Amino acid sequence: MEAALYRIGELSKLAKISARTIDYYTSMGLIEPAKRSDKNYRLYSHETLLRLERIEEMKKDKYTLDEIKASLDTWSKISPEEQISLKLTEFQQHLTQLEREVKELEPIINQLKPKQANRLYTRLTPQTVACIEALMLLINKSSLM
Repeated sequence: MEAALYRIGELSKLAKISARTIDYYTSMGLIEPAKRSDKNYRLYSHETLLRLERIEEMKKDKYTLDEIKASLDTWSKISPEEQISLKLTEFQQHLTQLEREVKELEPIINQLKPKQANRLYTRLTPQTVACIEALMLLINKSSLM
């Protein structure tokens, strides 16, 4: 069974980005067609769709297209174990930054009156609270260390 291949219009609809953007990403080398059809249409694989989704996620995270290209090029050259190791290192760096920021806030929070602190805590969304709790668990009780 042959894997699905998409023409640019189909890929555009699936990825929810314009065909022109796909052309631009192709010209930049961010993506490449899997092959050409008999009529010389560029055909893209499902992996390209996943790569486009990753590109859009990184754009939302404020990465430039050059940074995205460098990151994707790096990821495609390393083994899965190295990818995990790099991601864990990156995650640890983010955690360290968050720890610093929390430590900067602690003296300020400690100076708040109980009603002021309570008002702040009620503004947190359940997702934020869950994220904070997960980070605290990771920082204090990491089973990986």
